Parts: sequence; C-alpha cells; structure tokens
Amino acid sequence: MESSTLLGKEWQTLQDNHEQHEQHALFIKLACLALCLAGLASGLALTWIAFTVAICWIQEGIFKTYQSRLGDRLLSVEALLAQSNPTPSAMQLHTDWLASRPGGGALLRGYLISAARPTVAFPYLPILLTLGLGRWLSWL
Repeated sequence: MESSTLLGKEWQTLQDNHEQHEQHALFIKLACLALCLAGLASGLALTWIAFTVAICWIQEGIFKTYQSRLGDRLLSVEALLAQSNPTPSAMQLHTDWLASRPGGGALLRGYLISAARPTVAFPYLPILLTLGLGRWLSWL
C-alpha cells in the first residue's frame, strides 16, 4: 500500500481516538461529580469524597497525557502528509513514543502537568475548594 494511503488511515484512526479521549475525559468529570453528590447525599466523610475527587483528577491527568501523545503523532502524520513524497513509515505511534519515552519520575511529572491544566483541573479544583470551604464554614 502507498505510504500516503497508510498515513491517511493512521491519521483518521488517531483523530477518532483523540476525540474519543475527549469524550471519555468528560465522562470522568461527570462521574466524579455524580460520586461527589452521592457521597454528600449519603453523609460520607468529606475526606473520602475529597479523596475520590483527587483520584478522578489524577486519572484524567493520566488520560490527557496519553491523549497528548496521540496529538503529537497526529501532528507528525499531518506534516508527513503535507510532503509530496513522505518517506517515514506509517503506523509508528508506539515506536516513536518508545524512542523518546521519559523515565519514571519524568513520566509522573508529565501526568501532574497534564492534571494541572485548567481544562483538566475544572471541575476538580472548584469541587475540592467548595468541600474545604463547606467544612471550614460548617456547611457540610
């Protein structure tokens, strides 16, 4: 099969997966909100609710890190498709990532950086701040 055809198929697959990651990230946010409300309604200790919110936040950070890897490969494929005669091989997502894979500490730092992005931190940070404020003001 021609290289540009394979790159086109790879681009379509990566684009679909990138969008699915966005939908799944939204599902994590909604599940977190539902778990938080269920915990409040059932009288669960605020510490456990906050722990659940933090777990969801970290999970989405990991998820978004993987999505960014897909985005990086998408940009590479788009650059190759813009060339008149692309030479690199298609279907190299994991090979390319493995060649530049960071060590354990850097990988964890990448997850935390992803989790700190405003689009990821919302609604987790406001929920945690509201729980803390509610506890401080004795609302909850």
